[in-house]
Amino acid sequence: MEILMAIVIGILFTSAVYLMLSKSLLRIIIGTGLLSHGAHLLLLTISGLKEGAPPLLGEHAPSYVDPLPQALILTAIVISFGVTSFFLVLAYRAYQELGTDNVDQMRGNEGND
Repeated sequence: MEILMAIVIGILFTSAVYLMLSKSLLRIIIGTGLLSHGAHLLLLTISGLKEGAPPLLGEHAPSYVDPLPQALILTAIVISFGVTSFFLVLAYRAYQELGTDNVDQMRGNEGND
């Protein structure tokens, strides 16, 4: 299972870097979202994909799952949602003001592409 997760994480990181290197602001925002999802899966995979009982008080199970990585990932999901929504509002305002989502045109550099 770890091999499959490593492949999925690699695909997410690769596609995120590809999107973040583009000139479109919307693609950059989608790339940062994919990068954060890849980081969440990486944290979950590093913590170990174990099977066991949930860590509840009063139960006597032979093995428990560590709740700390899940709490860290949940916090990271909330933070990445806030950052992504801020980026989307910022991109919308930039598009309203400048009329483009091309990063080179926002800087004032006219590309010869």
